Amino acid sequence: MKRRTLTGGERADWLRLSRTRGIGPITFFHLLERYGSAAAVLEDLPALAKKAGGKSEIRAADPADIQREIDATAKLGAAHLAACEPDYSGCLAAIDAPPPVIAIRGNRNLLNRPSIAMVGARDASAAGRRMARDLARDLGQAGYVIVSGMARGVDGEAHGAAMETGTVAAIAGGIDQIYPPQHEQLYGILAQRGCLVSESPFGYVAQARDFPKRNRVISGLSLATIVVEAADRSGSLITARFALEQGREVMAVPGSPLDPRARGANRLLKQGAALIESAEDVLHEMEGIAPPTFDEPFADRFDARDADVPPALLRAVREALSPTPMRIEEIVRAVDAPHRLVLAALAELELAGHAQTHVGGTASRAV
Repeated sequence: MKRRTLTGGERADWLRLSRTRGIGPITFFHLLERYGSAAAVLEDLPALAKKAGGKSEIRAADPADIQREIDATAKLGAAHLAACEPDYSGCLAAIDAPPPVIAIRGNRNLLNRPSIAMVGARDASAAGRRMARDLARDLGQAGYVIVSGMARGVDGEAHGAAMETGTVAAIAGGIDQIYPPQHEQLYGILAQRGCLVSESPFGYVAQARDFPKRNRVISGLSLATIVVEAADRSGSLITARFALEQGREVMAVPGSPLDPRARGANRLLKQGAALIESAEDVLHEMEGIAPPTFDEPFADRFDARDADVPPALLRAVREALSPTPMRIEEIVRAVDAPHRLVLAALAELELAGHAQTHVGGTASRAV
């Protein structure tokens, strides 16, 4: 897939397909490669679902609803970008199954500058907050855009310190949603001087399950992720895990073993994360790291050849699935079929409501 600017109608088709229930990013890109355009996929959706034994007809998102979302987004001063478009972050586009469409508000030029994510505790210590400010300011002056999630604590400190040099906030709700409410002023400043990014529909109020998706976007936008303070089982560690899965660098600031807020970062250091005490340490780790190539996620993964899935393979893939997500490569080995055909089978089974694909290259039985 090559970078190109879509027409308004094409972008609306991408948004409509991405908003269709039962179509995750993995299935979205497989179908796009298989059919050549979002419009062609939308036309054939009912037949695909029926072929895989769907109990009910799949319905694409209503065109009128999509147009209302486009109009509301534009009225806010924001816009939608598809993953193939030049202004869409090349770094984010290179991850496995990126968000097909994102809404952005603010300076879109920041999305294709070298970026480093900074995440940490919402209830950060005074020392952690200062460390976040110092790192964000110094890395910004060194030419890096600072990416974070607009949360309290470390996130807010990082955004504020990097506002003059460039900062991007990935948010879990719609592009119009301010969370936490205490950051209404920060949101307004980011809209004017930074950039806000969301993959959720306009007006959508984020639930707890949406924040890991937001964390995946934070790491995906960035060449590296720095964890300043993080307790065990924190969202910051989820961001670090996504960064590792995406082949990005992970760094951590050490903290006192007596402080629970430092346990997650200290554990990352034990597992091999780079130890960071200053911006100079970060710049040293970043030497020689080049932005990933745009075509990376689509190479040999969404191959359109032999796209007609034999009924026997559909049955075999369905039987191989379990309620627990498993790597798609494991399913390929279990059914002894080409990777491209297993992806095609999973796409049809997902449309029929029998399977669910997940970010990170896993699939499970639909529940």
